[in-house]
Amino acid sequence: MVKCPRCGYENSTASTYCVNCMYVLSQEKGETVNNSKNNKGWNISIARKLMIVLGLIVIILLLFSFVNNNSQVSQNDTLNVVADDGSHHQSASYPFKAIIKGDGDWSAKMGNPSYLVEKSGSGTRSFSLDCAAWDDVEIDAQKNSGEGELKIQLLRNGEVVAENSTTNGSDIVKLYFDS
Repeated sequence: MVKCPRCGYENSTASTYCVNCMYVLSQEKGETVNNSKNNKGWNISIARKLMIVLGLIVIILLLFSFVNNNSQVSQNDTLNVVADDGSHHQSASYPFKAIIKGDGDWSAKMGNPSYLVEKSGSGTRSFSLDCAAWDDVEIDAQKNSGEGELKIQLLRNGEVVAENSTTNGSDIVKLYFDS
């Protein structure tokens, strides 16, 4: 009879494993294993490997979070203009400007087509449009009174990119710029 060093169960001498706890009693028949190590619970090498893998996962997640947070574009940078040649131009917060020139009173709707702002006035006025460089821009202006010309211009970074005019009394002047 061979006594199991782990659980103390009496096994037959021909047993390779303990019948009670499946502990290895001998590597070959008749040869008992010297189990001087205390094998209570987990194998230490498996626990170390598991802790290393978990530690690496935590470090990778922290690095990913750091890189992701620091690579986000700020609100001011989103309105900068990058030219086709890759050069970066710092622009005003909003690169589009509308200029309305009229001999009398006029009213206008202008801005991003999904969010138009209403303005009215007389004479010549300019407005900074709440549109980013990649937005489409729409301007609809109408004369409210008087004879003469009503002219609208759209400027992008100081350069005229579109214009339209009318001399007819009640015509609506439309301008659409597709970025």
